[in-house]
Amino acid sequence: MEKLKIPYPVVVEGKYDRLRLLSVMEGQILTTEGFGIFKKKEKLALLRALAAKTPIVVLTDPDGAGTLIRAHIGTAIPKERIIPLYVPQIKGTEKRKQAPSAQGLLGVEGQDTLLLYELLQPLAKDAPRGESRPLSKVDFFEDRLTGCENAAARRAALAQHFALPTDMTPNALLAALNVIATYEEYKAAIHSLCV
Repeated sequence: MEKLKIPYPVVVEGKYDRLRLLSVMEGQILTTEGFGIFKKKEKLALLRALAAKTPIVVLTDPDGAGTLIRAHIGTAIPKERIIPLYVPQIKGTEKRKQAPSAQGLLGVEGQDTLLLYELLQPLAKDAPRGESRPLSKVDFFEDRLTGCENAAARRAALAQHFALPTDMTPNALLAALNVIATYEEYKAAIHSLCV
């Protein structure tokens, strides 16, 4: 499998996440040093400077810490300059660790190589682009993912269908789907929802 050439900087939490991504991609990979991004103003300043020139990819672990780090980056960088990517919530323990994380979920470093490859492939330079139109908040409203009684359950089922975290906000889910799914794939998933 040839490594993907990713033209955008990719932000992950730690060095082991970075090493994992280097097995499937070529490009700039930056780490937040976990919660270090909260203490090191220069790290956030670097991300702001990069985002002023190019969109940046944010790929954090699917746990509470990853969510906090992602939110912190989102407060410092305009949302339209962030390409959010999400790994699925898979129970397990990384090979180098003796005990699972607090939530018992695999982080970026614990994900399957093929999964990471497929996640990053739409962003690769010279990757074929479909003619699919982007999803919008109107689509979410029309498909009862917002503004109705069981919208949260429907969003959770949709997220699970695409192997995304089930507790994503509507805006985060919309942004993620616009990266990983075509409009047609989204509509097929909506029709398969049982909620």
